[in-house]
Amino acid sequence: MMKKTYILGILLMAVISITAQTAKNFIDQPYIEVNGKAEMEIIPDMIYLKVIIDEKDNKAKVSLEQLEQRMMKALSDIGIDTKKDVAVIDYSSNFQEHWIKKTNIMTTKQYEVIAYNGKTVAQVFMVLEKLDISNISVTKLDHSKIEDYRQQVKVDAIKAAKNKAKMLTEAVDQKIGKALYIQEISRNIYARTAAMESNVVMKMSANDKSGYISDIEFQKINLEAQILARFTIE
Repeated sequence: MMKKTYILGILLMAVISITAQTAKNFIDQPYIEVNGKAEMEIIPDMIYLKVIIDEKDNKAKVSLEQLEQRMMKALSDIGIDTKKDVAVIDYSSNFQEHWIKKTNIMTTKQYEVIAYNGKTVAQVFMVLEKLDISNISVTKLDHSKIEDYRQQVKVDAIKAAKNKAKMLTEAVDQKIGKALYIQEISRNIYARTAAMESNVVMKMSANDKSGYISDIEFQKINLEAQILARFTIE
């Protein structure tokens, strides 16, 4: 039993010695540390709109169900798939207030509508304005292939780091070897609510009497990646 314990102790010390030597070799080898950064701007192809219809706001005093039917038909007429790209996100009423204050029951619905280009957004504002639906806002800009672009900008960032390391080592007549360490430092996705853009659309729809609908250019989505990398120097 004593012999087995002794042998095990020797093996354990050998493993610790090898591990320590490997760590020492890693630290002692010359390396260069650089940051690589990449950015990409993409035009959004998914524009999220919030539409609110409220019985108390419509001038014609039609029911919410009638207003909803008219809205769905108007959206369908301009090419929006109302089954796929229109969804109810909130529903409320003053039912409790009705019983306390004996007021008329008024209901409100909020919808999310997805448009795929600026021209369709302008059309949404114009056709719904004709139905006295004016509570519309742009809530989010997105892209259908955003994940692919996220990966690409990371790849571009590590390539930028490698090119920087290569340039700096060549300046002292040396060259880089394999990568020792790679870390993603930051990633930023810029997709603001675009309130300013939605106001521009509403103004255009109110003032344009010609019936011509121009394409609306929205804020681009900015993707950014930053990579910290270490390469051996040979």
